[in-house]
Amino acid sequence: MSNVTFYISNLLEKMTSTDKDFRFMAANDLMMELQKDSIKLDEESERKVVTMLLKLLEDKNGEVQNLAVKCLGPLVGKVKECQVETMVDTLCSNMVSNKEQLRDISSMGLKTVIAELPPSSTGLSLTVSVCRKITSQLIGAMGMQDDVSIQLEALDILSDMLGRLCTALVSFHQSILTSLLAQLISPRMAVRKRSIIALGHLVPSCSPALFNQLTEHLMGELSQGPPTANVRTYIQCLATVSRRGGHRIGEHLEKIVPMVVKFCNVEDDELREFCFQAFEAFVSRCPKEMSPHIQTIIKLCLKYITYDPNYNYDADEDEDDGMEIEDREDEDQESDDEYSDDDDMSWKVRRSSVKCLEAIITSRRDLLLELYGSVAPTLVSRFKEREENVKTDIFSAFVALLRQTRPTLDSVAKEESAVILLKKQVPTIVKVLHRQLKEKSVRCRQGCFGLLTEVANVLPGQLEEHIPVLIPGIIYSLTDKSSSSNMKIDALCFLNVLLSSHNPEVFHPHISVVLPPVIQCVEDPFYKITSEALQVIQQIVRLMRPLDKPVSFDTKPYVKNIFDCTSKRLKAADIDQEVKERATFCMGQILSHLGDQLGADLQPTLQIFLERLKNEITRLVVVKALTLVASSPLKIDLRPILTEGIPMLGSFLRKNQRVLKLNTITALNVMVTNYSDAFKAQMIESILVEVPALIQESDMHISQVAITLITCMAKVCPSSLSKIGGTILPEVLNLVNSPLLQGGALNSILEFFKVLVATKASNMGYSDLLKTLRGPFYDSKMTDLMSVHKQSYYSVAKCVAALSTVCPKEASGVVNSLVQDVKNPKSSEPVKILSLLCLGEMGRFMNFEGQKELKGVIMEAFSSPNEDIKSAASFALGNICVGNLGEYLPFVLKEISSQPKRQYLLLHSLKEMISALSAESLKPHVENIWSLLFKHCECAEEGTRNIVAECLGKLTLVSPSELLPRLKKQLSSGSPLSRSTVVTAVKFTIVDHPVPIDSLLKGCIGEFLKTLQDPDLNVRRVALVMFNSAAHNKPSLIREHLTSILPHLYNETQIRKDLVREVEMGPFKHTVDDGLDVRKAAFECMYTLLDSCLDCLDIFEFLNHVEEGLKDHYDIKMLTFIMLARLSKLCPAAIVQRLDRLVEPLKATCTTKVKAGSVKQEFEKQEELRRSAMRAVAALLSISEVEKSPAMADFANQIRSNAEMASIFDSLQGDPLTGSMESMDTS
Repeated sequence: MSNVTFYISNLLEKMTSTDKDFRFMAANDLMMELQKDSIKLDEESERKVVTMLLKLLEDKNGEVQNLAVKCLGPLVGKVKECQVETMVDTLCSNMVSNKEQLRDISSMGLKTVIAELPPSSTGLSLTVSVCRKITSQLIGAMGMQDDVSIQLEALDILSDMLGRLCTALVSFHQSILTSLLAQLISPRMAVRKRSIIALGHLVPSCSPALFNQLTEHLMGELSQGPPTANVRTYIQCLATVSRRGGHRIGEHLEKIVPMVVKFCNVEDDELREFCFQAFEAFVSRCPKEMSPHIQTIIKLCLKYITYDPNYNYDADEDEDDGMEIEDREDEDQESDDEYSDDDDMSWKVRRSSVKCLEAIITSRRDLLLELYGSVAPTLVSRFKEREENVKTDIFSAFVALLRQTRPTLDSVAKEESAVILLKKQVPTIVKVLHRQLKEKSVRCRQGCFGLLTEVANVLPGQLEEHIPVLIPGIIYSLTDKSSSSNMKIDALCFLNVLLSSHNPEVFHPHISVVLPPVIQCVEDPFYKITSEALQVIQQIVRLMRPLDKPVSFDTKPYVKNIFDCTSKRLKAADIDQEVKERATFCMGQILSHLGDQLGADLQPTLQIFLERLKNEITRLVVVKALTLVASSPLKIDLRPILTEGIPMLGSFLRKNQRVLKLNTITALNVMVTNYSDAFKAQMIESILVEVPALIQESDMHISQVAITLITCMAKVCPSSLSKIGGTILPEVLNLVNSPLLQGGALNSILEFFKVLVATKASNMGYSDLLKTLRGPFYDSKMTDLMSVHKQSYYSVAKCVAALSTVCPKEASGVVNSLVQDVKNPKSSEPVKILSLLCLGEMGRFMNFEGQKELKGVIMEAFSSPNEDIKSAASFALGNICVGNLGEYLPFVLKEISSQPKRQYLLLHSLKEMISALSAESLKPHVENIWSLLFKHCECAEEGTRNIVAECLGKLTLVSPSELLPRLKKQLSSGSPLSRSTVVTAVKFTIVDHPVPIDSLLKGCIGEFLKTLQDPDLNVRRVALVMFNSAAHNKPSLIREHLTSILPHLYNETQIRKDLVREVEMGPFKHTVDDGLDVRKAAFECMYTLLDSCLDCLDIFEFLNHVEEGLKDHYDIKMLTFIMLARLSKLCPAAIVQRLDRLVEPLKATCTTKVKAGSVKQEFEKQEELRRSAMRAVAALLSISEVEKSPAMADFANQIRSNAEMASIFDSLQGDPLTGSMESMDTS
């Protein structure tokens, strides 16, 4: 006998003891033993343990019984299936026992066993057989009409089982449904309610046929006009079925809704409440199917939101107008007492109708304008509601309406109109709410502040004229002794939003009243109140004396109080971290705005900052605060702390914390700029020694700010130059040659070189820096173009040009040598490319009149066999045009006309020139360029047409009112090539920032989008690309056209048989699909619309085409998998509705095997498809309740049980793409 078996035998023996303490300790020890993973029981021990625990369930001592129940849980996974069945049999028979205590404890035991049954495929056989046993017993127990407590327990257990293990009970679904439907007419309300809960758990995973049977039964019963109590039950059941089954009830709503509407007119408040709860569930779950009924429901909601037969609001309002606020509160209290009626259920009707309205508001954003017209005024008028629960829900519904207005406050007409309607209602809202801000009810005041905060966020600056009436209410909540912590926090949050969203002058008259209670809150013992109050103090300081404009407000009376309360919190060591940080930053604001009025208090405060810099926890926020102080125009004297502080800041540059590095560099930059005279050699050294390590291509942003810092130091601290030249310059040069250098980092390097060459320091003159930059390209060893990345040629050329702008005299000699380098046949290819690029960059600002042979040299380079040299020559010619327009533009235009072989390169030059020149410089030449481009817009070569289109698009931006109509006119051209060029040109007029052409484009983009119906395939493809660009960069252009465009867009996603052809390649036949590119472009447009115009899409129609794409070509499958993952985050409810149809193509992709003997690429493609499909599956499984779908549960089990699929699935769990699908730029 093993030690474990022996030990357990001992415990079992003690359990038979007459002493209850022995039995209790033995049961406790057994539970501890069973919880160990390592325990293994032999068959005899299993049987004995199970028998003993079942016996202990009948123990006279309650504590022993409870422990026995707890032991059953871990035992389920430790014993064989037959023992679990023995446990279940005994528990089920005990459950229908005559002894009430045994029934209760057995029910607990069954729930414990059910909770421990394995839901995964590994333990499915055990789960199924145990569930089968329990279910048949429970169905019998439910039929015991004479004992309600047994029925209730059976229903409870059944709900637990259906909630966790519904898919294991499929064979019992029919009998469960039959027995549950019978309970819906039970005389006991508790039985009916629990039956509804159990049906709710059954609905998500039952078959469509069973679901139809359930809904048909409910509708059939309702249509027979049963007693009101039964109607209530059936409507409650419908609401639960809708909430749990969601979309599936959609197809029955046409019949259900009129029935429920009819029952709303029955004089029964409870029934009306259930009707509105049903409407709320229907609207939330099936917004599309409810569209025909939405107006009816809104009317009903608006009717019953004011349904309060036992109260006269008009009398209350008349009294309100004639008395002081204090008296009004007493009156309110009296009237509440007078009318409180326990039998009055009308408030439940009002609350359910408000909740239904909120569901409509959140699910039907397309009705925003209508809701502002009809629903908003009614909601505002009901802010006077007497019942607190209902009032809270009314506030919640109005906040939902405000939030629907908030996200897209762009220039879309619908939102603008909604905002106008909201602005009109602001005076009424404030009039009603400012009274309630002084009511005794904390919950009511919190609701008012929440709503006003949302108004201030949606309409910044619109509460300006109402501030005098709102301030007393805020102060009341901050000073009222009965106010809870949350109340004060809400009042402070609102005050913070109010202060930050309005002009400073508005608050100046109120600061004397607002400041004392806020200071009182800073001293509050609760850290969250202190933290919020410090936020408000920051705003007040900023408003009292804004640094960007002069104000006449006298701050002196308030400075001491503000400083003292903040200083007290700043000095305290034993306070919450959040308060420490807020107090530090708040003090930074005070020093920045009022530092010149602090006198003797200034330096001690700066010393505290210095001390806090030494603390790892507070250093980051101190660095931010010091940045604020150092950048203040008040020129606060920081010199006393710089000697010790600067080396400390320097040491932060080598820390691993990136945020600290960035903030430290920003702080040093400001200090170097404003306090350069206080920087001693040692302080400069402590910074510069850390900089070389920061300039790395692995973090371009830190490199950029570090280079900006040394540029600043080179300007104002000449003593730093030798160090910069010695250790930092080599790192900068390494970065110049990085393939990743572009944008801000490149601009910071150009500025650095300009400053460096202007200082004329030794070893850093123009010729020295030029030699250092160009040296690697002139190295005789460097004959291979690949040894330096292409990007670094462009970067070096820009640096050379930047140096030349500062030293124009020396630059002219360099131009000569560059021309010679290009001309010299012995020059290596890298030298020629670099020289041409340098000539181009320098040509932007230099006059090349004296360079007689330059044109010939560039044209000769066009004939080079090397493509990179040709491209560099094209770049050079275009950029030289920019600085020498008069001489070079006519030359380029003449060459384009006379040199058809060089046309592509010359058009590239023209594009470079148009992109770089300002509109003013281009205007005189527009006509010549335009007419030349139109001669080439029907070129057979697509590459040339694309360049022509880009030039036309960018040229149109110069004079949109004149040129856009010309492009439009060209649309009617007979040639498809010309139309495709025009449509592509329009794409280049759509940029991601506001430009003058936007308003013109909005008016005529519909004409260009009509090319989506063009008979030519290529024109339709470029029209889709243009549409995609508009959807990505300027969605407002296309929103109002979507209803007419979407059918054509969806049409292009279809596979067209007439575009599929077979090509014979030797002995093989190869299928070519000419429509693939168009379909790809259409699906890319669909993806972009998800991000920019989701609210304008009929998501179910959209999903129809996604579903088709899941069965299409490899490229389109990859796109639709990404779309599916994105959709599962954006609109999970719609995905759940279509799940059964989406699972099949995913399953097909994951289970398809490549034919043996296929080439390696086929295997790789299939592997990539499977991974992509698995990502989509993982995203779908992240939606709650997805596994309730039988098809999805089956597929999930298939993945888990197949080793290969499971390993792919597990490998994707850490994949960032699976967790949250990033936006994919398809423009």
